[in-house]
Amino acid sequence: MRKLKILIIDDEKLIGWTFQQKLSKKGYEVLTTDSAEEGLELFQREDPDIVFLDNKLPKMQGLELLPKLTSLNKEAVLVFMTAYGSIDTAIKAIKYGAYDYIAKPFNFNEIDAVLGKIKEKISTGNELKILRSNQPVKIGFSNIISQSKSMKDIIDLAKKICTSDACSVLLMGESGTGKDLIAKAIHNESNRKDKPFVTINCSSLPETLLESELFGHERGAFTDAHKQKKGLFEIADQGTVFLDEIGEASLSVQVKLLNIIENRVFRRIGNTKDINVDIRIIAATNQDIASLIKTKRFRYDLYYRLKVFQIDIPPLRERKEDIPQLIKYFINYFNKTLRKNILGVTKEAEELLCMYDWPGNVRELRNIIEHAIILETNETVQKEHLPIEIKETEAPIAIGAVDKWFDIPNEGFSLYDVEKAIIKQTLYKAGNNQTLTAKLMNVSRDTLRYKMKKYNL
Repeated sequence: MRKLKILIIDDEKLIGWTFQQKLSKKGYEVLTTDSAEEGLELFQREDPDIVFLDNKLPKMQGLELLPKLTSLNKEAVLVFMTAYGSIDTAIKAIKYGAYDYIAKPFNFNEIDAVLGKIKEKISTGNELKILRSNQPVKIGFSNIISQSKSMKDIIDLAKKICTSDACSVLLMGESGTGKDLIAKAIHNESNRKDKPFVTINCSSLPETLLESELFGHERGAFTDAHKQKKGLFEIADQGTVFLDEIGEASLSVQVKLLNIIENRVFRRIGNTKDINVDIRIIAATNQDIASLIKTKRFRYDLYYRLKVFQIDIPPLRERKEDIPQLIKYFINYFNKTLRKNILGVTKEAEELLCMYDWPGNVRELRNIIEHAIILETNETVQKEHLPIEIKETEAPIAIGAVDKWFDIPNEGFSLYDVEKAIIKQTLYKAGNNQTLTAKLMNVSRDTLRYKMKKYNL
């Protein structure tokens, strides 16, 4: 945790010096001044977490300065210092926004006690900020691009989950396919929508910290556990917990997750008391769970508990009919955020974008559109502002009379590559409809499937 920054505003230089000496040794960053004017300047420039403000200052009383400080930063914690017996002044200070007051003369045991309360207040405030940042933007199914049949089927299934009492859902799909959007939409269109939605990435935290985040801990349960902490399951009671990259969870954490799903109870680390919760767990992974089970890195009983509802989200290369709509969506989005006025993409650029295989899926498309819009000075995104890997995508071959296809190069060509390109373009033209593709190519559907498997299309 970063050092807390404390500003002392007191015209008695000895008090300022004493604060600095004692509190610096306790790990605080301490700034001091003996005037209200400089205190206001330091407050604006240094953005301290805590201010100890004396009332008796030259030129300006502390009571005059206090509301100026609170208006500049409502999150800073102000402690008012006043002479012993000036209770009326202290009450006014509280009304003006001071968190607490201390009467002079004081000793540093009192200061330590006040700082202990303030640190707890700041810590709680930070936890609330994190929780609020995890609250979902109100994304519903109407926000998810679904021109392809596969995505429409997924949304239909997800809508049924919303109205059910299913307590666990497993989302499978490559990175960047939008598993988090599906999770948020399920929460926001369910009867849990007004309750918390909390998320944690199981791959970003070590095992001990992951357990503490999920289940919470008691004071003294381990080193640095200075106070009781509620876990995400407890915070999310009656809401939804989204466990991203569940395949990275350790076996010991998996056992505890299994217990929560089966019994809806858990224990904080360092406690023997059961805590009951009512939550929906949505887990997501880009890994092959079956392979993890075979290598004993994932529990099969947890897998079957999670997959009460399993949703397999296809990669973008298997639903290319969604690409034009996604392009329009991201252009509109970045026009607003980047203050641009791009009308669309050129036909040539769109064809290249639709032919690319998108190993990074929708997330990669989003990043590429953002990059292109930043560079673009025309009304439409041009081919030259696409990344090299997009521009080098195999160009479509025109279907028509044999002598109009292309000039035969002197070095020859690969019939394998030509046939693959023709099938690829025809699939795109047919919107990945295999029946229509086979009809356009005048082959049977079985023949088309054989060719698609051969060319890994």
